[in-house]
Amino acid sequence: MPQSRFSFPTETLHIIPVTLPANTPLQAVFQQVAGDDWSLLYDSGTSTQSNSRYDIALWSPALTITTKAGTTEVRAQGDTLETIACKNESPLDTAKRYFSAFQQSITPDTESQQYDELPLVLGLAGFCSYDLGRDYESLPALNRDEYRCPEMALGIYNRALIHDVQEDCWYFCHTSAVAIPDFNQWLASTSAPFTIKGGWQSNMTQAQYSEALSAVHDYLVAGDCYQVNFAQRFTTSYEGCLWAAYRTLTQANSVPFSAFMRVADSAVLSLSPERFIQCRNGVIETKPIKGTRPRFDNPAEDAASAQSLLNAEKDRAENLMIVDLLRNDISKHSVPGSLQVPELFKLESYPAVHHMVTRITSKLAPGSHPLDLLAGCFPGGSITGAPKIRAMEIIEELEPNRRSIYCGSFMYLGLKNDLDSSICIRTLLGEQNQLFCWAGGGIVLDSDAAEEYQETLDKVARILPVLEASCE
Repeated sequence: MPQSRFSFPTETLHIIPVTLPANTPLQAVFQQVAGDDWSLLYDSGTSTQSNSRYDIALWSPALTITTKAGTTEVRAQGDTLETIACKNESPLDTAKRYFSAFQQSITPDTESQQYDELPLVLGLAGFCSYDLGRDYESLPALNRDEYRCPEMALGIYNRALIHDVQEDCWYFCHTSAVAIPDFNQWLASTSAPFTIKGGWQSNMTQAQYSEALSAVHDYLVAGDCYQVNFAQRFTTSYEGCLWAAYRTLTQANSVPFSAFMRVADSAVLSLSPERFIQCRNGVIETKPIKGTRPRFDNPAEDAASAQSLLNAEKDRAENLMIVDLLRNDISKHSVPGSLQVPELFKLESYPAVHHMVTRITSKLAPGSHPLDLLAGCFPGGSITGAPKIRAMEIIEELEPNRRSIYCGSFMYLGLKNDLDSSICIRTLLGEQNQLFCWAGGGIVLDSDAAEEYQETLDKVARILPVLEASCE
């Protein structure tokens, strides 16, 4: 592996308590930096699912790593350090190289109880888009890359504000050279308004959607694959502040893997309920979602909707296909015999939908790195289909536009080699006054086109109308 062309200064990690008014949400503090490039918020959205407990704000990274169109660029303090062709070194290998150098430069505060308990502390964070998969597999390029958003945007952050939501405690983690802000003053910041200009437009009609599903069905019958995740994209124009749009959306969606990130020409707003890969203390966990039903205000109707999902043979079969795919993916970096499925077909309920979720665990193999694990599983099988590569080829053929961040992952890797990541469903991309939002679902042999189309609408029922209503 090449050596990093940047020397991180040898520094000590400090973790200091911060005093803020009781029950202050991290969003209220983060607003001070929400307009800055490379500002990043991991937001549990007050959700109690997936052991949500911590919110994390990151800003002003020491170094940035971006991948676009087959090239990775590493920058620090405004200067380009390295430009690497992805065919010579994969993007996540570049990230691993620089993260390892940063990790070795830090003397951790092992005397602090918070060092062991807090996630991330400091380290590598950002997103990998679905289209980063093109740098790992040979895939057709039938649709043009119309987005400014990078395929990968990761920063190495030497400062983080972490909120323990359960205990309402705050910690500022930083290296020696980083000044300590007055976070109480940050609470006075405000954001500009956000307005949608015109309605949402899909990139296909319902008839075109049904025609595409017919083509998927033919591939399934022919034995090309067992399942294909197929999506439509919604677009609208907007004016104003995307951070304000994110805050509006989180008021209507309580989900454990929400995130907001701004890069030079784009902002990503994610309201995801789905974990991709977690690796903590050598224990791997993935939680694929397959199976969806709408929520209802009437309790009896809502309970019946949930029960119909749990009893649905089609959804169980769909879920099981992806479980098998992910078991295969994580096994490549797992201790032999350590794979387990402690929760199969579990119900998780969110404001807009009920989901069927399975939890898979294993132990990281000696010599395997968490970023190798992430790369070996990317993109997540729950949003491609099975087998993965053939499903991705069919997606490229039948979807009219590339996915960009949709079905990619937000992730972080901390100093303790603790990795966590999401699947970017219920996710929006804003750039050049255009806002994009996607919705899809797994298609199998007995899928009904009308039902699948309605399911995509159910999945964005607390996103598209919410933003429209906020502008009235």
